[in-house]
Amino acid sequence: MGRIFTLFIFFVISQTNLNFAYSISPDVFIQSTVNRASQILSENISKEEKINQLKIIAKETVDIKGVGFYSLGTIRNDLNNEQINTYIDLFESYFLKSFSSRLAEYTNPEIEVKNKQTLNNNYTIVNSILIATDKRPEIKIDWRVYTKNPESPLIRDLIIEGLSLARTQKEEFASILNSNDGDLKVLFKILEDFSKN
Repeated sequence: MGRIFTLFIFFVISQTNLNFAYSISPDVFIQSTVNRASQILSENISKEEKINQLKIIAKETVDIKGVGFYSLGTIRNDLNNEQINTYIDLFESYFLKSFSSRLAEYTNPEIEVKNKQTLNNNYTIVNSILIATDKRPEIKIDWRVYTKNPESPLIRDLIIEGLSLARTQKEEFASILNSNDGDLKVLFKILEDFSKN
């Protein structure tokens, strides 16, 4: 579990200190996001320090809770408050561990924002490309940005070459639950074990 999700984590790393007191355009938000990510990943600091900085950034700018609820699917409606709180904590740890265990291996990803498409007051799709290198081809990346509060946009999903990574995560969780008669404790245990190992 998590190969596809790793790609999602890699691209949702965002900018520190985004204390905007004004509306920010989603395309500007995304470009500043990837610029900051590139800077951190290319700095001459330890892997542990990179991980610590990127964890803080992700917590500030990615809607981890929203991604987590979406990934859980409709079963979230059947959870009591204690189960919801447990899941939120486990998913956040899983989310952060997923990228922190791998992200420091990457250096200086160059992403160029091309345009944006406003879907409604709550969502905007920002189109970008991961610039090709001698080791990888150009990759099309579309960012789903939650803009209900224009002063604090949040990343909710990425679509890489047409593949929604949040939806892929949702399908992985659904597969786990379906294989275990909907036993939420099994999913919780998998998330917990992943975060601890």
